Amino acid sequence: MAATFGAVIVDDPKTGISAAINCGLTVRDGERYYAWIGDDDLFRPGGLLRLQRLLDQNASAVLAFGGCEYIDPTGKKLATSNAGALATFLLAWGPDLIPHPGTMIRLDALEAIGGFDVTLKYAMDLDAFLKLRSHGKFISTRVPVSAFRWHPDSLTVANRLNSSLESEAVKRRHLPARLRPLSPLWNYPIRWASAFAARRVSAQA
Repeated sequence: MAATFGAVIVDDPKTGISAAINCGLTVRDGERYYAWIGDDDLFRPGGLLRLQRLLDQNASAVLAFGGCEYIDPTGKKLATSNAGALATFLLAWGPDLIPHPGTMIRLDALEAIGGFDVTLKYAMDLDAFLKLRSHGKFISTRVPVSAFRWHPDSLTVANRLNSSLESEAVKRRHLPARLRPLSPLWNYPIRWASAFAARRVSAQA
């Protein structure tokens, strides 16, 4: 299939998702945009084209994202995340509502920040999003462009607490120094709310 469509296959170094994605970035050959999808997740028909057009029409934007549907192992829709511009506003201190599957980034900007941090296991996309803010604006559509398959044993779902703790650490290091000691004031409520929402979706799945 790769040969038929002219795709390039890059060997996985097997040292984590970030390292695998970064290896893919090193073989860039004229491509302008980056998008990622998990092996069990989906792009909705026309989703990538919709995101590409958003970036094509907004030269100052470095990242475009759309709605993301949560589906169970059979493909049944459980919920939809489509916070739109609110997700960008909440990014630095609230829950990360920008779905990595369903995001398109200008490759020049992604290379400028050094790709994804290989020391992170869960929040490498959040860290990259926070770094990208200084390179341009984020634009969005509420239309679902992707679907995340909610498995109880998926990396993020099964390790909710560790994922939350790593996300909090990432957000704290991107805050102004004077605000870092205050971050527990909003981190604990957000952690509780995220865990509550995850339990509701898991119960449906």
